[in-house]
Amino acid sequence: MPRKEPSFAERQQTAVKAKQAQMEKIRAMVSANDVQSADRHAARAETAQALKIRTAERKNAKRVIAERKALELIAEKALQATAAAEEKSRKDAERLARIEADAVLKNDQKAARDSKYAARKARQR
Repeated sequence: MPRKEPSFAERQQTAVKAKQAQMEKIRAMVSANDVQSADRHAARAETAQALKIRTAERKNAKRVIAERKALELIAEKALQATAAAEEKSRKDAERLARIEADAVLKNDQKAARDSKYAARKARQR
């Protein structure tokens, strides 16, 4: 049985039909992928938004913690300043008391010396 070989035009027509069939197959896959792609894009956008929210919450939490630490530091410095002022005033009071006691002692010693001097002078006369 002799087989007829296809002519150039038939081969060209067969190739065009095959290309069209492949294009239809690809278009069908692309349209299905478009739906999946849109779903993936929406999921990514949702994830990105959630990430932005979490990042903002973390930044706010860090800011609040930093502010609280700053306030605690200020309060601690105020307590230290108050304690230092109280210590200084206590030391000043002690120093004044020592100075007054020293002055009283010196006055007593001077009075004792003066009385000895006066007694010696009285004996010499």
